[in-house]
Amino acid sequence: MLMNYEETIDYLFAQLPMFSRIGAAAYKANLDNTIALCDSIGNPQHQFKSIHIAGTNGKGSTAHMLAAMLQQQGYKTGLYTSPHLFDFRERIKINGVMIDQQFVIDFTAKTMASQVKIQPSFFELTVAMAFDYFAHQQVDIAVIETGLGGRLDSTNIIQPILSVITNIGYDHTNLLGNTLQAIASEKAGIIKHNTPVVIGEFLQETKPVFDAKANEMSAPIFYASEIYETTQIENGNAFLKCAVSDKLNQHTEQFILDLNGSYQLKNIKTVLAAEKILATLGFEIDEHNEKFALAHVKSITGLMGRWDVIAENPLVIHDVAHNKDGIAALLHQLNEHYSHANHHFVMGFVNDKDISAVLDLLPVGAQYYFTNAHIPRALPHAELQSLANEKNLNGESFDDVNEAITAAKNRANKNDVIIVCGSFFILAEVKN
Repeated sequence: MLMNYEETIDYLFAQLPMFSRIGAAAYKANLDNTIALCDSIGNPQHQFKSIHIAGTNGKGSTAHMLAAMLQQQGYKTGLYTSPHLFDFRERIKINGVMIDQQFVIDFTAKTMASQVKIQPSFFELTVAMAFDYFAHQQVDIAVIETGLGGRLDSTNIIQPILSVITNIGYDHTNLLGNTLQAIASEKAGIIKHNTPVVIGEFLQETKPVFDAKANEMSAPIFYASEIYETTQIENGNAFLKCAVSDKLNQHTEQFILDLNGSYQLKNIKTVLAAEKILATLGFEIDEHNEKFALAHVKSITGLMGRWDVIAENPLVIHDVAHNKDGIAALLHQLNEHYSHANHHFVMGFVNDKDISAVLDLLPVGAQYYFTNAHIPRALPHAELQSLANEKNLNGESFDDVNEAITAAKNRANKNDVIIVCGSFFILAEVKN
């Protein structure tokens, strides 16, 4: 059956089990399908160098920052991330340009027989597509973000030159485990034999897990927060300025980041630690390209949804924070820099998050506009409103995020702040 691009995308979304749509039922607790699928197309994952990134929060920003620097230096750089916001092709890019529509059509068609036999999930097929595209286009290096976890994530069939784990927090506990140690063990599954690994943040509970896995795999391990510290921090609506000091050699550099969420202060340390190791592996990045790239990540790679200031008077911010740690970081920045303003939260979640833990963090005095994305996994807006009311968080509920945003704008004065958050899938339905 010949399909055009729109028909191909409809097929991928409708026919293949998709985690963003149905949740845990789409999750495969082994790598068998991905291995079989890639084997059927010549194992493209072995035909390019890669960096593998896992973590509960920050892995997307870290992936884009590294890709921006490599791209700016002149390396042909692949980037695989998930989920997408507006266009499926956001998941697979080379030098900031989305995968060609015709490649998506041709790949889907050429793997149809294998799909019938293997029955891959949406994510498994997408991973194989990315690997095939990067191999076909002969990238110098690809930055690969895990989807969920690490050990059993479909991306974990690569042999990277560098592994990165940003942090560990409570998310997807139904699949990854109910303790930080268990979750860390799953993420540590991306650590490979004799392959350096950078750990962004660590906790008392997680460091022994990483140390043990690195020792088992004879993998050199580097803790970014032990190498770097950030000072002289200045936040603006469209930038984040900071000084980063290398504690090992007492060298300090000034940075301006266009990813201006305060949580990027953690990610910049991870990125710089990774950059230092990449230089020893043949991927040097000079200071000019490093600084330029980190100041222009959004325009270089097309990253969206990280403390994006969409409008002013009132200030409207879009952020994909969707779990306890992500929402905590968002609230910290709000309280630190916009404590004088009234806060309006437009929010919706998927139904497999620990909603109660997130709601416990939210301020009682704010105004809320509860909503939902239009996917089966979404928590219905009325149910979210009811759960929030039990925590004395009051507001209206809306079936459409755009109606919720309009209501917030109508109620807010010009000095207020409107925050749209809670789910990638909420932001994906925002118009304009």
